[in-house]
Amino acid sequence: MLNHKSIPISDIWIGKKEQHLLSECVKTGWLSSQGRFVGEFEQAFATYCGAQYGVATANGTSALHLALACLDIGPGDEVIVPTLSFIGTANPVTYVGATPVFVDSDNETWNLDPKAVARAITGKTRAIIVVHLYGHPAQMDEILAIAKKHRLYVIEDACEAHGAEYRGHKVGSLGTIGCFSFFGNKIITTGEGGMLVMDRLSLVEKARMLRDHGMSRNKKYWHSYIGFNYRMTNLQAALGVAQMDRIDQVIERKRRNARLYNSLLKEVPGITLPPEAPWARPVYWLYTILIDRKFKIPRARLMKDMARRGIDTRPVFYSISRLPPYRNGGHPRFPVADKISTQGLSLPSSPLLKAESIERVCDVIIKLGRNA
Repeated sequence: MLNHKSIPISDIWIGKKEQHLLSECVKTGWLSSQGRFVGEFEQAFATYCGAQYGVATANGTSALHLALACLDIGPGDEVIVPTLSFIGTANPVTYVGATPVFVDSDNETWNLDPKAVARAITGKTRAIIVVHLYGHPAQMDEILAIAKKHRLYVIEDACEAHGAEYRGHKVGSLGTIGCFSFFGNKIITTGEGGMLVMDRLSLVEKARMLRDHGMSRNKKYWHSYIGFNYRMTNLQAALGVAQMDRIDQVIERKRRNARLYNSLLKEVPGITLPPEAPWARPVYWLYTILIDRKFKIPRARLMKDMARRGIDTRPVFYSISRLPPYRNGGHPRFPVADKISTQGLSLPSSPLLKAESIERVCDVIIKLGRNA
């Protein structure tokens, strides 16, 4: 249990506008999926990402599920997925009856390796899901070129990367469909919630129908498809509208905090700093380092020692292909992803962090390593 002086991994930044719009929403009585805030939030977030349309959903996983369903991906199809991600990237592929084909990461960005993507394509491949891991953009030019050559869809899982930029363009608007999460620890939050952003109106119309039980937009209670109940509430959207006012401020604070972390940890033996490619502007959703043997303390022990000092940390995700639902009786080798997974450690990353808290975190890490 963290004490009163603890430093959490993340915090929710809520201000007066959030409280005002939530109160306004309650007063109108429009709390569920109807009301003005849903459409307002969809348009504001899509515009921010550089896309024409937004479709709000219940969460990020449902956004990915809707994206696959809208593209008619199903049984017999294969979808290329990075093995290093949260399991919610792969599960929607299974939901639609398709097969996730896992690929390794690259050392530069920790995202899926374009060379591995090219090797994984078969006659059954229909799409590539690109994850912008921990807020750093993937190498989109190479991936989009591969997709164009093989006529594949590109779905961006940007759930951790709101506002991140690839060569001056915000992620989520670079592929066929971009998917986001607004869970409580994300760059901005609606508590739970998600969003698809895209430019093709036909996909938007299909997504809006499928998220509402497959019901016709023009004929009440007429269902042309087996859809889902993936709607966002007006109450959540009100929170999202208010959060849009501070999204750039949140990102700038996270980037400022990353710069301070980098300056304090760059000379520590056994620590690899998070990537920032020259063509990228990452948002450091979680500031994540790698701990290797030169640090002398194993990651698990470091996490326990930091927890005893009131500092919250997180390990990096397991490779999805090593988890029981996706192991399929084999143990494929993904050397880069496995290295990042076993060595990765996420440090406190709240936009509300003060410099003295970051200095305390780094001081504890350095002293623990030095005294091992």
